[in-house]
Amino acid sequence: MNDPTVLSLLFLSALVAATVLPMQSEAVLVGLLLAGQQPVWLLLLVATAGNVLGSVVNWWLGRGIERFRGRRWFPASPEALDRATRWYRRHGRWSLLLSWVPIIGDPLTVIAGVLREPLPGFLLLVTLAKGGRYLLLAFGTAALS
Repeated sequence: MNDPTVLSLLFLSALVAATVLPMQSEAVLVGLLLAGQQPVWLLLLVATAGNVLGSVVNWWLGRGIERFRGRRWFPASPEALDRATRWYRRHGRWSLLLSWVPIIGDPLTVIAGVLREPLPGFLLLVTLAKGGRYLLLAFGTAALS
């Protein structure tokens, strides 16, 4: 595959992986790192950009989701949403440094939107978390290959 196609697939997998849809971008990144056909910095940049953009989608959805609370199809029970809100309020915006963690990271970014976390701070913390995860993954891949 040519570079734009490979990079587009990496970006898309990272974007989807950051939303509430199930996807693993790490496997795609590791495969591309092992193939060694693109610069590592470019792969890290593309994966991080896609993953952060996916988190921004979650944040944006969170900002608008409250108006649908109470509807039968709403994706979270009132208790679950209240629990997540209390947790986020207790730990604050710094909890966004856990946005890379499977299972809890995506809901954290949605709750940040619900609680109106300002976008600039959100972007900074989520970029540090997600970029840091990919950087560690790249170092680990290099050490094991």
